[in-house]
Amino acid sequence: MKTKICGLALVVMGLCGNAWAQSADFDPRAWKKEIAGTPTQVLVLGSPHLSGFGENFKSAMLSSVLDRLANFNPDIITIEALSGEQCDTLKRYAATYPEVFSGYCWDSIAAEKATGLTVPMALAEIKTTLQAWPSAPTAAQRRHLAALFLAANDRFSAQVQWQKLNPNERTSADGIDAALLKVLQRENAKPNENFDIGVKLAVRLGHERVFATDDHSADSIQDLAGPQLGEALQKMWAAINFPEATEAQKRVKELSNDIDVLALYRFHNNYKNLHAFIQADFGDALKSPSPALFGRQYVAWWETRNLRMVANIRSAFANKPGARVLTIVGASHKPYFDAYLDMMHEVRLVDAQHILK
Repeated sequence: MKTKICGLALVVMGLCGNAWAQSADFDPRAWKKEIAGTPTQVLVLGSPHLSGFGENFKSAMLSSVLDRLANFNPDIITIEALSGEQCDTLKRYAATYPEVFSGYCWDSIAAEKATGLTVPMALAEIKTTLQAWPSAPTAAQRRHLAALFLAANDRFSAQVQWQKLNPNERTSADGIDAALLKVLQRENAKPNENFDIGVKLAVRLGHERVFATDDHSADSIQDLAGPQLGEALQKMWAAINFPEATEAQKRVKELSNDIDVLALYRFHNNYKNLHAFIQADFGDALKSPSPALFGRQYVAWWETRNLRMVANIRSAFANKPGARVLTIVGASHKPYFDAYLDMMHEVRLVDAQHILK
C-alpha cells in the first residue's frame, strides 16, 4: 500500500485528506456588500472586429454607439491591444513565443531612435510625466507625451494625445520626427474599435490615455500543442453552422447608418446570441474527441488568455476604487470577462444592453 506524504503545514491545518473530494467554501462575491465606499462599475462592451468590415463601413457610423458609451461616462477605458511591456517581453523571449511579436506587435525601433528611449525607459518616463501632468498642458507637452507613448509601443494612447492637439499643432517637434509623424497620421488605416471607439471616446471625455490589456503570452500553449492543433481546429470550425452566425454576417453586409451599427452592437452584447457563439466554438471544442484532445487544449489557451486579460483590466483600475470602467473587447471574450470580473469583491457589472438602449 502506497503511503500518501503531506507537508507538516497541511497536517496541522487538517488538509491532508482527500483534497480532491473537498469543495471550496469561499466565494469572493459574498463580500460585495462589505466593501468600504462605492463599488467599481465595469461595463464590458463586446465588439465585432471592425477591421474585417467592408469599404461601406465608415467610422462616423459609430456615432450612436459612442453617444451611449459617453453617457456611461467611464473614468478608465481598456482596449484589446498588447501593451508595450508585453510586446517587449514577447520580442525578448521569441523562442518561447514564436511569431507572436511579429503577429501582434509593432516594432518600436523608430520611436527609440527618435526619443533615445527603450520601452522600459519610456514607460518609466510616462509614469513620471503623468504624475506631474498639468491641468492645461501645452501643445509641446502633448507632442512630447505622444512621443513617449510611441516609444513605449502604446500607439493608441499616443493617438489620444495627438487627437487632442489642434490640427495645426500636429507637427514634427518635441520628439516627433518624420517617421513618427507618419505613424500618427494613420494614412489609409483600416477601421479599428480600439481607435474608433476607445481613443475617440477617451478624447471626448478628457482622458489622457487608454489601457492596453490584451495578452498573448498564453500562445505558448498553442506552440506546445504543435501544428496538429491548427489542423484540428480548422476541421472543427468548418463544421460550425448556426443561425446566429448567419444573422451576424447578414447584419454586417447590410450596414448603412449609425442605427444599423448600434443594432449590431446590441446583437453582439445580447446573451442569447453570445451563448450560441460560445457553445458553437468552445463548447463543441470541449467535446471534440481527437486523440490528443486538441479541443480541450484550445479551450485551455482561451481560458488562460482571458484570465490574464482580466487580470490586466483589474490592475488598470486597482488604484481607483469606485471608478467606472469601460472594457472594449472582441464579443467572444465578453461572457468570460463578465464571469471572471463578477468574481471580484468590489466589481459591479454594468448591463451593456441597458447602456446601448
